[in-house]
Amino acid sequence: MPALDQLKVKTKSVLKSITKRSFGFNLAVAVGSILLLGLLFFLSLGIITKHGDTLTVPDVYKKNVQEATMLLEKAGFNVDVRDSIYIDSIPALAVWEQTPEKGATVKVGRTIYLTINKVVPPMVAMPDLEGFTFRSAEMMLHALRLNVGDTIYKPDFATNTVLQQLLNGKPLKAGKMIPEGSNITLVLSSGTGNTENPAPDLVGLSFLEAKETLSASNLSVGIVLVDPNVTDTANAYVVKQDPMHRNNLNELNMVRAGESIDLWLSATKPVKDAGVAPPPKDSTPE
Repeated sequence: MPALDQLKVKTKSVLKSITKRSFGFNLAVAVGSILLLGLLFFLSLGIITKHGDTLTVPDVYKKNVQEATMLLEKAGFNVDVRDSIYIDSIPALAVWEQTPEKGATVKVGRTIYLTINKVVPPMVAMPDLEGFTFRSAEMMLHALRLNVGDTIYKPDFATNTVLQQLLNGKPLKAGKMIPEGSNITLVLSSGTGNTENPAPDLVGLSFLEAKETLSASNLSVGIVLVDPNVTDTANAYVVKQDPMHRNNLNELNMVRAGESIDLWLSATKPVKDAGVAPPPKDSTPE
């Protein structure tokens, strides 16, 4: 008899034996089979999920990513580098953060997610901090992942405000792209001084010379009024200043460090007179 015919005969025989049994018996067999399969599944669930097999996560902070990966995989963990960040205080490609954290108890085969330090720092635009208070400037720098370097104090009327921002000792313009983690030096105002000195005589000096003179005296340029005929401000001449070097009584005007002097500029150098002569001494005979 061909094999196919034999299979048909056997199938008919099995079906015939099943149909001869009662419905209740067949139902009981089906329910029992399901319960048995369920029991086998739950008994093997612990083996499948490695229930009870736990490990303690090792500390890979500041380790090179390759070393950290080898250490974690050898301990029975999977590793996934999920993010990167730039921190100037740790080496490039060092682990900055791990999840789960060191010391955590987790199952064997758990994936440990790593955040590593970038090789090249990202560039960021330098903000304009002039006029900010020190606290506001510090918060702005930290928000951009920049650091406050040295602080230099200079007399000026606006106490504890930023007068200038420097990088590597050179003035730094707002908007210039610089690496994250750069140390920014802030020149801060220490307020006006207590000692009064004569106001410098700036009339007849070029604007550039006047600024240098004021800086040397710890004074600043106030309002600058420029004559319309001036084409080169730096080489324009100071024709008037406020406060003047001397008042109308030929007395010296006194200023304190940190104060400012207003300037009037012209393209024509002024002819300075001898000034107001001091009043003669009383020569009335006794």
